[in-house]
Amino acid sequence: MLFHSQGFLFAFLPLALALYYAAAGMERARIALLVLASFVFYGYWDVRLVPLLAGSIVVNWLFARIAHLGRGGWPVVAGVALNLAVLGIFKYADFFADSLAALGLFEHARWNIILPLGISFFTFQQISYLIDLRRGAAPLYRFDEYALYVAFFPQLIAGPIVRHHEIIHQFALDPFRDGLHARLSRGLVLFLVGIVKKAVLADRLALFVDPIYARAEAGSALAMPDAWLAAGGFGLQIYFDFSGYSDMAIGLALMFGFTLPDNFNAPYRATSIREFWRRWHMTLSRFLRDYLYIPLGGSRRGPGRRAAALSLTMLLGGLWHGAGWTFVIWGGLHGLGLAANHLWRRTGIAMPAALGWLLTMAFVFFCWILFRAQSFAGAARLVEALAGPLADPALHPKHWVLLGIAAGVALLGVTSQRLVKQELRPYPVLGAALAVGLAYMALHVGGPGAQEFIYFQF
Repeated sequence: MLFHSQGFLFAFLPLALALYYAAAGMERARIALLVLASFVFYGYWDVRLVPLLAGSIVVNWLFARIAHLGRGGWPVVAGVALNLAVLGIFKYADFFADSLAALGLFEHARWNIILPLGISFFTFQQISYLIDLRRGAAPLYRFDEYALYVAFFPQLIAGPIVRHHEIIHQFALDPFRDGLHARLSRGLVLFLVGIVKKAVLADRLALFVDPIYARAEAGSALAMPDAWLAAGGFGLQIYFDFSGYSDMAIGLALMFGFTLPDNFNAPYRATSIREFWRRWHMTLSRFLRDYLYIPLGGSRRGPGRRAAALSLTMLLGGLWHGAGWTFVIWGGLHGLGLAANHLWRRTGIAMPAALGWLLTMAFVFFCWILFRAQSFAGAARLVEALAGPLADPALHPKHWVLLGIAAGVALLGVTSQRLVKQELRPYPVLGAALAVGLAYMALHVGGPGAQEFIYFQF
């Protein structure tokens, strides 16, 4: 079920909160309730996937237990290899087979293996724990704590990618400790902000972005204004879609008394590609840095090794986003962009902030075209149309107005995290207005036609 669906808002969430706080005095009971609720939430999408999630948790915890007993490094190596193998089978088997078939090595009829929701996210979380255990940076947790760490429903499907030390210690905290009302109110407000980002901005942008990309894939000619509208529109759509999900996830966790790490910090205000990745999908950026980039050598072995490490890290980061060569090339371009950014910094020449911002946004939004397109041909048609003839656009001027509003929200004012966690003050009138707003959203955007989040496909 979607976070902004009526079933979630009117049934699942109130019941889960009520049961959790009813068991506040019993740590093991409330953890068990949240694990059960998380499996119910996951099974709602497709009950056939529940054994995969449960099996993944059990097997990884057993590997961790064996490693903790001092049986050498092989349990961690085996555990990481098994995680990557499972991810490879479910997410990449058809992709690699199709790629080999395209080279004429053999014929391949697609297996159409179902992609389990959230597999990229809960796989990365478990890999990070196993590696930290091997490094001596993680203890062996109780099984119920570990199960909740992996399966906690707010962040299960699309993150944030949470480290063990960021949340597991919070499970023992008294839900009724000081600050209860602040956590509940701030969590609810952040959740509502996320719904607005998703339903009011991202989904409305999708109404004109998706048809333009569909026309590009179909080989239709595009007017230059439509191409620019689609290029800018998708960059804003994916931002509000994913940051909206992250706000909802963080807000939901806060309602249960848990603090999750922030995942976005106004990325479209970045003045360099390096800064952009420090602000965009921050938990993934940290994972790639700590478990790929640094082990590959990072910045310790000269500019050549750094460039190679950045390129390989971002190529794999692109592949993580989707089983397609467009994602791989998108990641590779960002790797080259990061390498170029580091080389520029070595010159010691300061770039004006305005120029740095302009170049960064031009690069990021250009790369989004490849990320969104379903094929290189579709991406090429849209890129060609950017410099094409100024034909009559097929879209209404109101779409440009929406694009301008979305850009203003992304570029101006305080971020949603700062607004809710630092600026928000309790006022009865504000509370009543937010309650009305949440009811309106639930009734008007939470019905059967509610759109899924973009990152569900990854």
